[in-house]
Amino acid sequence: MQPSVPWTLWTLLIALSRMLVTVGGGYTDSNVLHIGGIFPIGGQAGWQGGQACMPAARLALEDVNARKDLLPGYVLKLHSNDSECEPGLGASVMYNLLYNEPTKLMLLAGCSTVCTTVAEAAKMWNLVVLCYGASSPALSDRNRFPTLFRTHPSATVHNPTRIKLMKKFGWSRVAILQQAEEVFISTVEDLEARCSEAAIEIVTRQSFLSDPSDAVRNLRRQDARVIVGLFYVVAARRVLCELYKQNLYGKSYTWFFIGWYEDNWFEVNLDKENIDCTVEQMRAAAEGHLTTEALMWNQDEDEKTISGMTSLDFRKKLNDALREEGYDIDKNRYPEGYQEAPLAYDAVWSVALAFNKTMDRLTQIGKSLKDFNYNNKDVADNIYSAINSTQFLGVSGIVAFSSQGDRIALTQIEQVINGSYVVLGYYDTQADNLTWRNKEVWIGGKVPQDRTIIKRALRKVSLLLFICMCTISTVGIVIATALIIFNIWNKHRRVIQSSHPVCNTIMLFGIIVCLASVFLMGLDGRFVFPERFPSVCQSRAWLLTLGFTLSFGAMFSKVWRVHRLSTRAKTDPKVKMKKVQPWKLYSMVSGLLVIDLFIMIPWQVIDPLQRRVELFPLEDPLEESDDSKIRPELEHCESHHNNVWLSVIFAYKGLVLLFGLFLAYETRSLKIKQINDSQYVALTIYNVVIMCLITVPVTMVISSQQDASFAFVSVAITFCCFLCMALIFLPKVIAVLSKASDKAESKYNHEERPSKEDEEKYQKLLSDNEDLQRLIAQKEEKIKKLRDRIQEREREAGVTSANPPGVAALTQGKDTLIVADFITDAGTSDSACGGCVSLYTRSSRCSQSDAEFSDSYL
Repeated sequence: MQPSVPWTLWTLLIALSRMLVTVGGGYTDSNVLHIGGIFPIGGQAGWQGGQACMPAARLALEDVNARKDLLPGYVLKLHSNDSECEPGLGASVMYNLLYNEPTKLMLLAGCSTVCTTVAEAAKMWNLVVLCYGASSPALSDRNRFPTLFRTHPSATVHNPTRIKLMKKFGWSRVAILQQAEEVFISTVEDLEARCSEAAIEIVTRQSFLSDPSDAVRNLRRQDARVIVGLFYVVAARRVLCELYKQNLYGKSYTWFFIGWYEDNWFEVNLDKENIDCTVEQMRAAAEGHLTTEALMWNQDEDEKTISGMTSLDFRKKLNDALREEGYDIDKNRYPEGYQEAPLAYDAVWSVALAFNKTMDRLTQIGKSLKDFNYNNKDVADNIYSAINSTQFLGVSGIVAFSSQGDRIALTQIEQVINGSYVVLGYYDTQADNLTWRNKEVWIGGKVPQDRTIIKRALRKVSLLLFICMCTISTVGIVIATALIIFNIWNKHRRVIQSSHPVCNTIMLFGIIVCLASVFLMGLDGRFVFPERFPSVCQSRAWLLTLGFTLSFGAMFSKVWRVHRLSTRAKTDPKVKMKKVQPWKLYSMVSGLLVIDLFIMIPWQVIDPLQRRVELFPLEDPLEESDDSKIRPELEHCESHHNNVWLSVIFAYKGLVLLFGLFLAYETRSLKIKQINDSQYVALTIYNVVIMCLITVPVTMVISSQQDASFAFVSVAITFCCFLCMALIFLPKVIAVLSKASDKAESKYNHEERPSKEDEEKYQKLLSDNEDLQRLIAQKEEKIKKLRDRIQEREREAGVTSANPPGVAALTQGKDTLIVADFITDAGTSDSACGGCVSLYTRSSRCSQSDAEFSDSYL
């Protein structure tokens, strides 16, 4: 492999001589130090970083073998094979390396899953394992992996950086999306512990094996806005495409990806991996995401490293090597593992430096590296000690290892801006120092939020509608008040007197109360504080209940009395229709009020009405730039057992309404002078019942629509109130204002009433008729006595006498005698009583003496 940077002649000669010695025999096999290499290159999943790390390791071998002061008398040789980032295949590669000659002094490995398998088994052969591409936090366990070192920092080094960024931007709610691999599982466990310490909520943790579709959809359901993604690059492309489909990108979302992907990872291999998104779509979804990665390139591009090259020199040299292997570097087509290539390069240098240090120690005790075998723990311990103390400046920066064998490194933070990664800053975990460049660019011009900001919006009754209904109710209250004054002022008039003015006043007062409840029904959060809202709820219930009882109860009592009077007249026509006693009407209204109190007081005391807020689905804000959602709310008045109390109220009021409707129907055509407006009352009850039967169910259905509900209820109340006042009081007002009292009142009552003289004559006739009835009764008694005496004498004499004078025998038979007595009172007008006829029947003839006695009596 030819280097891209011109070497000095001396360097070329040394390299050539070592190659010739190795091949030609100047250096025998006893002078070659063998190491094994396991590189993931040709797999379909996981991290295939060997594509760039293998060329970097070869470059390192050339540079190490070219140094005459390093490993004098020895050359370093790498035996490698492809693991495809499959732990099973990696174990097979390791066994082939170990069981085939020559003996390997150390193993290089990449890919966390393979390193886990290799490092766990290598201790059985006393082999030190150096991983150049393994970030799994599980590898930090010294009990499980006692001989493991790695130039790739642990994935947990990213977590403090992520926590630092979350605090910087005020994110306290995050989600995690991970691939189901041990490296990511252990990283997530560490991240969860750190989030808990920092009081950051993890809203959900989603994992997947190969298809991330369901996991990404779950993120959307959980309203995840800041998402930490942990997966290999092949899975990352699937995730990116899926989040584009689910619209989980843009100004409202922030994604944390792993930083060791290639810079153009979201643009390459789309067809090869059957990614169902275009390059443009992938770029759109990737725009703005953040990455955290341990520094894998020395940031001082002019600083010479242990190899004599700067990091920029190494990049050029590596690019030349990759071009020779067919990669289109000039078009930014980098192979996988390009970012980790410096780690593989420095890993080989770490091995060389450790061997060099071990040689010096072994020489002092008369041993050499060639004495090593898989059972020689002394040499293995020296190698372990040497690499543990190794520290140098490599192309990836300062190379040093912690007590757990982890690489100590700074963390770099980048963001995709206009399709390219831009460095935003660095974080030193050890010193807790964040160096920030203020180059971040956010879609939408501001830092994305960590959750959907829910703006609570109280749905209020339209102010215009509220004002209109309050105005109408006010007019109704004024009219009702005027009618009360009118009713009291004209209570001496017959048209008012006959309709029971006190009962009318009760009705009007109930109407005023009902109309006043309209004001309370329109009160909401615009006018009332939440803590005062329960008082409004309770006032609504009391006003509407009592107002309904007063107004409808007064009408109900009237129609009830009409029905009672009409029923009594039908069953006993001789019973004189008496005057209606007002106290009977008032007592019925009072009884209904008592029932209301028996229901409302326990409701108020045991389970009072409270403010309950109904929540509606989220709505988009009016402005597109507003990254929030609107949560509509609507206030309701409810108690814990609201349905029970409403059922009791509706059952009681419903029975009263239905009974009132029945009475209104029964008395629809009755006209009585004791209650002169009974027909209008019945008509009013009929309309009120119909309105109530419509309003109650409709209101329950549209209760979530504040304007419709308020309008429907308030219109129903005002309509019923105005209808009552119009039907019952408008005819009275017209009758009084017409100043034609008797004629107008008779017209109002729909019946012809007699004049004063006719009424006196009628009363006189009634008195005379009563006198005649008494006289008839007396004569009937005397006739009975006569009949008894006649029958007694017939039995004594046994003979039959002629009929007495004044008694005419209308029909004679063997056993029957019919006597007609016509009585005419000269002082009585024929039109008053006419004549009275009494018919008697007896079983034997009358004697002469009986007839004479009867005639003399009559």
